[in-house]
This record gives sequence, C-alpha cells and structure tokens, in this order.
Amino acid sequence: MNSTPPPSSRHTVSASGPRPESGELYDAVVIGAGPAGLSAAVALGRARRRVLIIDAGSPRNRAASHLHTVLGHEGLDPAELLRTGRQEALSYGADLVPGVVARVSEASVESGPVTLTVTLEDGSQVLGRAVIAAGGLTDELPDVPGLAEHWGSSVLHCPYCHGWEVRDKRLGVLAAGPMALHQAELLRQWTDRLTFFSAGAEPLSDETARRLRARDVVIEPAVVTAVHGEDGAVTAVTLADGREVPVDAIFTAGALRPHDAPLEELGLARNATPMGEFLSVDRTGRTSHPRVWAVGNISDPAANVVMSMSAGTFAGATANMTLVSEDFDLAESISIPG
Repeated sequence: MNSTPPPSSRHTVSASGPRPESGELYDAVVIGAGPAGLSAAVALGRARRRVLIIDAGSPRNRAASHLHTVLGHEGLDPAELLRTGRQEALSYGADLVPGVVARVSEASVESGPVTLTVTLEDGSQVLGRAVIAAGGLTDELPDVPGLAEHWGSSVLHCPYCHGWEVRDKRLGVLAAGPMALHQAELLRQWTDRLTFFSAGAEPLSDETARRLRARDVVIEPAVVTAVHGEDGAVTAVTLADGREVPVDAIFTAGALRPHDAPLEELGLARNATPMGEFLSVDRTGRTSHPRVWAVGNISDPAANVVMSMSAGTFAGATANMTLVSEDFDLAESISIPG
C-alpha cells in the first residue's frame, strides 16, 4: 500500500521557545497539532494550564490546498488554518516542539499528582498529568501506479470535501474496501457520469448491480493497473485488459492506520468498526485510561475538520475539569485540620 505524500513546506513546524528539559512536568501533553490537538491546547491554555504540543508536522490533509464545509473558512488553505491555530495556542502560553512520540507510559511518582511519561523518538521525555492524543491517521492507498501522486488534488476520498469542485465531471470510484459501495452510491449525487471500478470490492450481487445501474452507474469489473494524469490532474486509468477509461477524478478509500502505536503500552480498549479498529472513547474523547483522551481521526476516522475541532475543545475542557478536581483532592489531602 502507498501512503500519502511526505510533508510539504506549507507545514513546516518550528519550536516555540527552548525545548523542555528532560522530566519537565506539564498539566497536559497534546500529541499532534492538527485541528483537534490545537483546539484542545487552546481550551487548556485559556484555562491557565501548562500545555506542551508535540507536532510531527504531517497533518492528514497536507496534500489538499483548500478546506470546504468549514463555516467561515470556506476555501481556506488548511496549512493557514493550522498556522493560525498554532499562534492562538501559543498566545495562551502553550509550548510547541516538533517531534514524534515513541511511547506513553505510566510514570513512577512518589508524591504529588499522578503523571504519564511521554517519550519522543529522540529519547527526550516529559511528564504530563493528562495526555491528549490527536495524531490522526495515515491513508494507505491501493498500490496502483499514479494514484498516490494525485492524492488530495484529483484522487480524493470525501465527496463533502471535494464533490462540488468535480461536479458533473467524469468520476471514478476505485473500490479498495468495505466502504466502496457507499462511496459509489454517494458520488452519484454529484455527477451522472460515474464509473465504479469494482475489482477491489466483494463480488457484487445481482441486486447490488441492478441498484447501481438503475441510476446509470457504470460498473467496470476489470482491475485498474495505472492512473494517468497531466498537469497534476487525473485524465484516465488503464485496465488489466489494456483498455483505457477517461476520468477527471477518482474517489477511493484506502486502509486507515491510526497513529496510536505510542499508546500501546497502556493497553487501551479498542472498537472494531467498518473502517478498521480504533481506540474506544466516551463522548468527551476519554479513553479507558482516566488520564488519556484521543480525539480527531485517531479515534474517529469519519471526523472532518469541524468535528475534530469540536472534539478537541471538549476534550481539553474535560481534561481541565479532571485536573481541577484532582487539585482540590490533593489540597484537601495535605491540608491541616482545624
């Protein structure tokens, strides 16, 4: 499978201030600086919490040049949204460092608040009373030459994000998993020139085929062997039998790989979903560990930018309330009677 493109210069990350000292304590460590992570950091910063943001610099939508269905920000470059979000988080006192987290583990604390140890790939460590995991996921695309090269421009995954821009064009849905049929039905809303390249799906039943053809969806069972393009835009696909089918854009949904490996040592509960296995969280984003929240695509693969921002804000507020209660518990435990 092919991954999405490497980070571009649009997403360059620089540290704010000096790097934390080894073992430095934060109220909250936010792993990931996408819409979810930055929203959590802003909520925590406004609550006067000491926050560290660790940014790997590889947001899921880094190949896209515009945001859509984000009220008030229609058409905005997603890199600009993140730049603004970083500035807002920093304005409330958050620290930000570029880096990749290797693991999160229980810390051994003899006194004071219970903490987690966050270890980066460079070996440095910080402590956090709460951890908010917002590292997103990777879309691993089918291994078809030319597909990954056009990811985010004319190889797409979300009709609500990109459908308007390719409306009425020759669209293809490249089956790559259990969501393929859903994509094929959904894309018919944006065009009447739709081809479903079905080789990567389960064999279609006669009933399913009739359903698609009832709305003039063309079913092409031959395997797609290559994707062709000019000036950055898809123009056609080649099939295993040598035929070439013209298309203006392709929608597909590859395997989704959440960036939750650093949390493995904590043994967090997980849920099986039609899109894969993801961390189990409650409505606030809290995992089965009382000090760990997971928000955005790391726990909800269907979350768009707006949903991720909302989840991050709620998790940040909930983490703060958890710490507020703990602050009172600690103060009460050491107070002098009378």
